[in-house]
Amino acid sequence: MTRPQTIEERLDRLESLDQIRQLPAKYALTLDMRDIDAMVCLFAPDVRVGRDSSGRQALRAYMDRTLRSPFTGTSHHIGGHIIEFDDADHAHGLVYSKNEHETPVEGGSDEWVIMQMMYIDDYVRGPGPDGPRWYFARRLPLYWYATDLNKPPVGEAKMRWPGTEWADGNFHKLFPSYAEFWERDDDHGGPVPEPAPLEKFIETMRRGAAAPRVKVRAE
Repeated sequence: MTRPQTIEERLDRLESLDQIRQLPAKYALTLDMRDIDAMVCLFAPDVRVGRDSSGRQALRAYMDRTLRSPFTGTSHHIGGHIIEFDDADHAHGLVYSKNEHETPVEGGSDEWVIMQMMYIDDYVRGPGPDGPRWYFARRLPLYWYATDLNKPPVGEAKMRWPGTEWADGNFHKLFPSYAEFWERDDDHGGPVPEPAPLEKFIETMRRGAAAPRVKVRAE
């Protein structure tokens, strides 16, 4: 896309960046405080919910069910956030999240499950009660590990929720460089490419990789 040129366009971009940066922090707060109404209002009115539903009411019903199990209390810590614009009213991004969960275990003591993940987000600007504002259009969660605090997830199958079979996460599957790095023994020896365009850093790293299938878990 063409980068902002006029003062008005540049100020609009700065305001947009600030609004979008706050979305993941607001999401974390509403999730941890179980304010489902406030949470769903962070999403566009036509947000997709599964294959057959859409809208904030459908999202609220889904999140209300999901957040009652398999955990009680949660705490979400937001990390680095990359934001890139497709046009003045559409953007996408990537944000890290480190999460903690108090998790009841049937027939045993509760566990404290920690998780490392990232979200791949789409953002859209639309009408709001006090003027245009930015919303989540979509969130794709990519997980690296989930495990009891006292049981480091060394080795394969790092998704280790209590009472479930261990499984592999999808943390690295959107970016081919991770597998390519471990497939070779040393530096590939090729020329260093030009830096990625400012609004295409994530796209350049993905190199056309399709989004992996995700077994949805409320995070």
